Parts: sequence; C-alpha cells; structure tokens
Amino acid sequence: MKVAFFAEILIEDFDGASRTMYQLLHRIPREEFEFMFFCGVPPDQDLRSEVVELPTVQLPFNASYRAVVPWFSKGKMRKKLREFAPDVIHIASPSPLGNFAADYAKANDIPVLSIYHTHFITYMQYYFRAVPFLIPAAYRRAIKMTHDFYEKIDVVLAPSRQVIEELQTICKLDGSNLKLWQRGIDQDLFSPTKRDPHYLRDRLGNDDPILLFASRIVWEKNLQTLIDLYALCQKRDAKINFVIAGDGTGRAAAESKMPKAHFLGMLSHEDLAVAYASADVYFFPSDTETFGNVIIEAMASGLPCVAADGGGPKSLITEGENGFLCPPHEPEKYLKKIQMLLENEELRERIIRGGLEFVRPLSWDNLAERYFDELRRLGQE
Repeated sequence: MKVAFFAEILIEDFDGASRTMYQLLHRIPREEFEFMFFCGVPPDQDLRSEVVELPTVQLPFNASYRAVVPWFSKGKMRKKLREFAPDVIHIASPSPLGNFAADYAKANDIPVLSIYHTHFITYMQYYFRAVPFLIPAAYRRAIKMTHDFYEKIDVVLAPSRQVIEELQTICKLDGSNLKLWQRGIDQDLFSPTKRDPHYLRDRLGNDDPILLFASRIVWEKNLQTLIDLYALCQKRDAKINFVIAGDGTGRAAAESKMPKAHFLGMLSHEDLAVAYASADVYFFPSDTETFGNVIIEAMASGLPCVAADGGGPKSLITEGENGFLCPPHEPEKYLKKIQMLLENEELRERIIRGGLEFVRPLSWDNLAERYFDELRRLGQE
C-alpha cells in the first residue's frame, strides 16, 4: 500500500507533533507499506523512503516555523504523485501544502487521513497580542480555515474528546470523520527511576524546591504567565527554583525577565527524562495544546503537574487525582497549587500515584497499530 505523506517539517525533535509523527514512521511495516514524503524542511535521518523537498518561507508571526509555498512546485508534486500513485494521502496540517494535497486527493479520488496536531484557533491571542484589535477577525478566519480544511478529510485522528467537541461546536464539523486517537509515552525512557539528585542540584547550588517548565519557549505556550509566576515568587520571596528546559523565539525575552531562573536549553530525550524525574513540580500554563505530551511525560516520570485548565491538559488531568488545573492566566492560583504540592507530602505522593496510573495504558505500539489499520481500511475502500 502506497502512502503519500505531506508535512511542513520532518525533523524528529522539532516539536510534539514531529515526535508523534516519528513514533509512527519508526514503526512502518515495510513489508506492507511504501511511503513518499513531501516536506519543506527535510528529515535529519534516513526515512528509507523518497523525500521530495519543497521551497519554504518563514512565517511572519512565528519565526521558528517555515511553511511550504506549494504554488512554486505544483507541477513537481503532481508529477511525483502521478508516478507514485498513492492509495492514501496523509496530511499533517491545514497549511497551503495540506490544502494542495487535500484538493489533489479529492480530484483524483484518493482517501485522506490527518492527525490533528495543532489547535491553531487558540494561537490567535498570542500571534496577534501586539495588535489585539485584530484578534477577533483572526479568530474567525482561523475557525473558517479549520472547518474548510478538515471537512475535506476522510479520517481525522483527534487527541481528546474535548478537541472533538470543539471541532464540532466551534468549527461546525459534523463529526462523522473525527476519531479519538490519543498519544503514547515511552515508559522505559520517562520513569521515576531516572531521578538523579545531582543532575539539577549541582547546577542550582541550593536545596530549594524545583519547578520545571519543559517546552518550546514560544509565546503561544502562554509564556507570559510563566514570567508572571516568576515575578510573583520573587515579590513574595518564595524559595522556588525556576528551571526552564527548551528553546524558542521567546527565550531571550524570558531570560531577560527571569534573571534568576535557570535555562537548560534544548535537552536530549535522555537528559529531559532525568530533568523530569529530578524536579519537584511540573508547571505548564499553555492553553493551546491539542494533547499535551509534556504532561504525560512528567506524569510517567513521577512528577506532579500543575497545568492550565484548557486545551489538552484539561483532558489529561483530573483535579486532585493526578494533578491540578488552574485558570490559564492567573499566577496566584498556580502558586497556591504548587505550594500545596510542596508542603503536603501525602498529597504529593497521591498525585504522583494517580499520574503513574493514568499513563500506564498509553502505549505507542497500540496507537501505531490503530493508525496503520486506518490506512489499510481507507486504502481498501
């Protein structure tokens, strides 16, 4: 079975969406499937398949991303697709490239699958924060683009029931093509056994509790609330170490506004696993997540979570059982929950046990098999 796979960026560790894609690409049953990849930023490893690289432009509102400009390469893509003759097309995102692929599929009667990675409609408040009067129009435009794209797709694998409900109620999709498909976790990699008392302490030089934020450092992760929480802790002389793992376009601003925080930069998977297991609380204020891979990574590492009551984390955390949720932009409430976990060991242990229990069934092998089953079904219709 031949699958044409369209994605803007095919670097494994670029972001959560890329890491999710690679969990599938590493598990392709080669005796059964042949893939061809169309992308703007090519992979940094051998995918054992043909990769068609396409011209890109940098996005003006997000300098960390590059988008394919399909108008410059439509002829090339059509020629490659005719030669390859795919049975199914997989589209990663509702971009101009994604729309080209969806339209090509419709014109040639090829079924299409997409995994819903990014809840773009929630990004508008961050992309247009400098011109807030444009946010309502941008929000309406994002809703229309989301509806127009996903109604073309035969199967949309969505990460949570909340996302499915929002796509139906906000974006007016009828839901017949939406299927729940969560995310998995490598529980050999992310585990409480990775705890190393010296890994972070040697950098910090003190024994104060460690609050970890691990993510891309970009404004759409609600970076402002991280900065506001830091300022609140400084004002109250709260003895908490802020440790930031990751990189991104907001890092320079965050470092300037959080001078006593410790920025680790991008970490390897192995080092990130040690950082999770060695911290005391995980803090994640982003309300733009479709799922929240970092939440389940922290849970699997035995790290209690305090996260935004919105987006993906809302579907992962049951209040007081496996973590805590707070209004996305209220640092006072985050600090209250963080201090509860730091001061109440019995509560902390209960939350840790709840997190470990929650992630136990999340297996990438099972999720990958469901994905390939969907491709088989579509390709045989």
